[in-house]
Amino acid sequence: MMAESLELEIPTWDKIYDFLLSLAEKIREDGFKPDVIVGVSRGGWPPARVMSDLLENPEIANVKAEFYIGVAKTKGEPILTQPVSVSVEGKEVLLMDDVADTGKSLRLVNSHLKKKGAIEVKISTIYYKPWSVVVPDYYEKRTNSWVIFPWERKEAVRNIIKRYQSEGKTVKEAKDKLLRSGFDTQLAEKFILEISEGET
Repeated sequence: MMAESLELEIPTWDKIYDFLLSLAEKIREDGFKPDVIVGVSRGGWPPARVMSDLLENPEIANVKAEFYIGVAKTKGEPILTQPVSVSVEGKEVLLMDDVADTGKSLRLVNSHLKKKGAIEVKISTIYYKPWSVVVPDYYEKRTNSWVIFPWERKEAVRNIIKRYQSEGKTVKEAKDKLLRSGFDTQLAEKFILEISEGET
């Protein structure tokens, strides 16, 4: 995908919170009462923590699946790098992530939780992309865009700059794209300066 055709979505903290309020309502209406909420590291941690509060369920755990990244590329399949941090045997699990993008990490973690004895796993994400191999049980918004979450803004700026540069474009062009998409000007300038200083 050429950078020019790249669509960005940059939700605020408040918008994310609204989405999570709505997701919590869907989960309650469904009658699902998880014994434990498992956040997929790293993007699933913030929504898992908020969901723990909204569902009044303090039982929260971590799991990590990673795609090993080369130069602007990911391998086709993720691997589990941290197994689930609590026992899920005989438990109903709510698996939280920020986005179902390829869906491959969610599929891997779902399988891992079932192998560890979870009796039921339901998947909840804020965003869902139509090409994901997993359709979450609960999601708030379907999108084709590259979502820049509040908890990963600097990392996203770095990745977008890399993407533009790999296509022979400039940092200024990457910055202009970010600003046109609604990215905060001061933050963009701060992060671009820090990223460029880190590379010298």
